[in-house]
Amino acid sequence: MKRAQLASGIELDYVDEGPRDAPALVFLHGFPESHRTWRHQITHFSDRYRCIAPDQRGYSGSSKPQDVSAYSPDKLAGDVFQLADSLGRGEFTVVGHDWGGAIAWLVAMLGQGTRVSRAVIANAPHPALFQKLLCLDPVQRSASQYMRTFRDTGNDQLVRDHGLLGMLMKAFDADRLSNGMEAEERDALLADWQDRDAAFGMLNWYRASPIQIPPMDALYELPADWQTPALPPLAIPTLVIWAMEDVALPPCNLDGLEEIVRDLMLVKVPDCGHFVPWQAPGAFNAALDAFLGQG
Repeated sequence: MKRAQLASGIELDYVDEGPRDAPALVFLHGFPESHRTWRHQITHFSDRYRCIAPDQRGYSGSSKPQDVSAYSPDKLAGDVFQLADSLGRGEFTVVGHDWGGAIAWLVAMLGQGTRVSRAVIANAPHPALFQKLLCLDPVQRSASQYMRTFRDTGNDQLVRDHGLLGMLMKAFDADRLSNGMEAEERDALLADWQDRDAAFGMLNWYRASPIQIPPMDALYELPADWQTPALPPLAIPTLVIWAMEDVALPPCNLDGLEEIVRDLMLVKVPDCGHFVPWQAPGAFNAALDAFLGQG
């Protein structure tokens, strides 16, 4: 592990493997993991790409500010650009899963044509589509109710008493988080979840998000003041990898994606749950190989 101090004062632990002058892949993990999400990808690609994988803000040994406002999407995206700056990387491909994918969407939109050459998103909804699904789609709304639990500060004593695992057990069956994971990786996650500052840092990603999660008894309709998010279309080459058995983010998140991503390659991974980078590394790496090998 290495450590970078960003211009903002935030410090991030990160892995940096591969030739320093090779094209850079910046890997962004999701909740509630770490840079280890990408262990199979780093092993596979670091012979010909510079693979940079941080523990994001709030996670593991990286800075863990406790104010919710420190986790707004602009600050999280800013961390990515500032990390690239600190490593002397002007241009890079961003690769993100889950919350890392949500930030990768934003990084790609902000950096397309200047800093970000390609984007790779795995099981992370596009921000222009997700809020609409939460308003109108019963399956996605039901699947996202755990986010209301994470945002409820009335549950914070669970975290103080039991670490993040207490919150996970309240929200859903935490066993599914590590289904198929190697024992040493499961142990590392459980150790991370015991860090109370990290636990609240992770939860603050949900608490700072502008996404609204209607309760199940709310009407299935768009708010009277609904406006489509003012986001630029994504014009750079973009690979979306979607594990089709993801119970938190079902395949309805793919509907309409081709209308807002102009250069889209979509790869569906059957018989795989949410954590596709390590649950189906062969399929993931093959898709990324094919995408990076395009012109």
